[in-house]
Amino acid sequence: MKYEWRKEEKNLYGVRQTPIIVDVPKQKFIMIKGEGDPNKADFSDRISALYSLAYTIKMLFKASMKNRSDDKITDFTVYPLEGIWEKGDEKALDKSKLKYSLMIKQPNFITQDIFIKAFENVKKKETNSLYDEISFEEIKEGKAIQILHVGSYDDEPKSFEQMKEFARKFNLTRTGDFHREIYLSKKNRTSEEKQKTILRYTVR
Repeated sequence: MKYEWRKEEKNLYGVRQTPIIVDVPKQKFIMIKGEGDPNKADFSDRISALYSLAYTIKMLFKASMKNRSDDKITDFTVYPLEGIWEKGDEKALDKSKLKYSLMIKQPNFITQDIFIKAFENVKKKETNSLYDEISFEEIKEGKAIQILHVGSYDDEPKSFEQMKEFARKFNLTRTGDFHREIYLSKKNRTSEEKQKTILRYTVR
């Protein structure tokens, strides 16, 4: 049986273009930190390293389960890329000073041992110093507001304004000076006006 995050986790990924409150549970991620303009090569290099490891984890897990004949999960769809960004909703933004953490969520059944083995495998196949910057971590966000943003990343302030009004209406206070973006669309395969991104930040 294949685990499909779009079907199994609609509470987190089935969001629409109106703000909602969600309770985000503890989740596992492979992640890498960076800083600077996301239009530069370093940003895309970090994404590539992250995806290489994500697919190595998937294939390693699938291979380990190939002889199972029961109804256990034997495969899964790789989760979308996510990013945590400091200072996300300013109207004037200096992209060269951005700090971020890029990550790809892992199913609950992926363990530290699987991560370590996949990490070793991917390093044998390709020499890339960025692999050494990738970590395996658990994050619990808790109570948060999220919205589906459709369109250019540069137009995100419009969606953040909706989130701000929603928070004010329900007397919620944003915590921290960062926000999360979940990229449901592949940038190189989707026209800018159709790109879908979940925006989320924690509140109390």
